[in-house]
Amino acid sequence: MMNEFKNYHPLVNFSYFAAVIGFSMFLLHPACLLASFSGSLSYALALKGRKALRNNLLYMLPMVIMAALINPAFNHEGVTILAYFPNGNPLTSESIAYGIAAAVMLVSVLNWFSCYNEIMTTDKFIYLFGRIMPSLSLVLAMTFRFVPKFSAQLKEVVIAQRTLGLDIASGSVLNRMKNALMILSAMTSWALENAVDTADSMKARGYGLPKRSAFTIFRLTARDKKFLLAIILLSGGTILAKMAGGLYFRYFPSLKGVGISLASVFAWGAYFLLCFLPLIAESWEVKKWNAIKSKI
Repeated sequence: MMNEFKNYHPLVNFSYFAAVIGFSMFLLHPACLLASFSGSLSYALALKGRKALRNNLLYMLPMVIMAALINPAFNHEGVTILAYFPNGNPLTSESIAYGIAAAVMLVSVLNWFSCYNEIMTTDKFIYLFGRIMPSLSLVLAMTFRFVPKFSAQLKEVVIAQRTLGLDIASGSVLNRMKNALMILSAMTSWALENAVDTADSMKARGYGLPKRSAFTIFRLTARDKKFLLAIILLSGGTILAKMAGGLYFRYFPSLKGVGISLASVFAWGAYFLLCFLPLIAESWEVKKWNAIKSKI
């Protein structure tokens, strides 16, 4: 699995995901949707392997199909009428295309966020925003850390209850409710104890004291600066191409987009490179490492 991008500076990681997630939500040109979807899926597969493939097949693909089916049932705009529903409303190809585009956009954003969760740790988040908004960043970091811990603890409690014959999935409704309340009581006690332990730990580490020193392991290296420059150039090129009309595409009242031109080719190329930038960087690092090993 590829984790080299995780070793980059937090500013580089956050800037990259902010750019691709933002573009993925607002660029609905089919070429941009294809670039974002293929880039996010490829990177998710590189980071999480079969787990990402399973999630996309079990959850993402049905979402695309459902959106393509549901959107035309409520959105009847468009001039290309394919058929009529029993209530007389038209079924248009434009509404189907827009439903698919919206679903692909949503899947791409979810894939990018899954990659973000793998790369951006709570330490990186606090490093970036701790001095700007210390209280909010601490709350968010503690929340992000608490949710997976709570889920893991809940699984342990459920398994322990099941070994004692107190399963919430079997028995009468009354017994299942009693077992569920026991789990709720155990999890509430655990959450309160965890909060007390966290408060004691923060106090022991000097949280809230004035003129408290800070230590960080993150340093902005030449490699980070090059990657950050690439993000800025590719993002700026995409924005300029969008402003020049190179990414124009409409779904209503009819499907219409800009033809192949210098601006459109430049825009598609810049955005495609942006979506695959971590994989390109990873391939470059692997190539450098193989070259070093060959000289040994």
